[in-house]
Amino acid sequence: MSAGQFGPGRYTDRHGTEAVVFESDGRELIRTTIRGIRFEGDSMDDLGALGGEPPEAPFAFFDGALCSCLLEWEVPMPVAVEGQGVRTAVLDCALRLGGPAGPGRGLDAETLTTILRLDGREYRNAEGDDDFEDALNEIQRRLPDGVRLRACISCAWSDYFPAGHGLMAQLACFRDAKELYRQVDGKHGPRGIFAVWAEHTESVQETWLCEEFEQRTTHTGHRGPFPYRVWR
Repeated sequence: MSAGQFGPGRYTDRHGTEAVVFESDGRELIRTTIRGIRFEGDSMDDLGALGGEPPEAPFAFFDGALCSCLLEWEVPMPVAVEGQGVRTAVLDCALRLGGPAGPGRGLDAETLTTILRLDGREYRNAEGDDDFEDALNEIQRRLPDGVRLRACISCAWSDYFPAGHGLMAQLACFRDAKELYRQVDGKHGPRGIFAVWAEHTESVQETWLCEEFEQRTTHTGHRGPFPYRVWR
């Protein structure tokens, strides 16, 4: 499978654990079947039942999306290793979705865990990373010198909308507007991200990879370098 396309996984809730398959187009569509029910969403924390109304138990929902469960899946992740070319690592992902916190209080916090497995070693995101941007930036910081992730998150042509983003799949790709994006150096003004935002090609998952990938280096757009700097 290409980077960004999920494969075998697991779904766990208070009723037990089920083996599932997560299907992804690498962009804004995720599908799976759990206990005979088909689910679809644009993010792993927004999976709703196809056909409208949520099915009866054994599932828990909040605003039509699955909650109170654990989703686990893996993503093949190409990495460039200096002197060895491109290798394929595995990114193991686990997302624990909380339940309703009480009337008018939304959901309990969700917890994301990602572990990159390469050559028998594990590189884990930091506790408290709550989306794929933070998790993959942290994993890149922990990788040895000369090892670089090859995915949309580390591509020269990707950026986020300044107002913020969710867990995943809201990374804008500017591969069809490279010259415009190459000039971006902030939020506002003629060279700001707002001025070129309408020209982005599509939104993608952070773990996706296409043939126009270029490593993010000297030009850092609005979102900055990869991995971004941590100020202490």
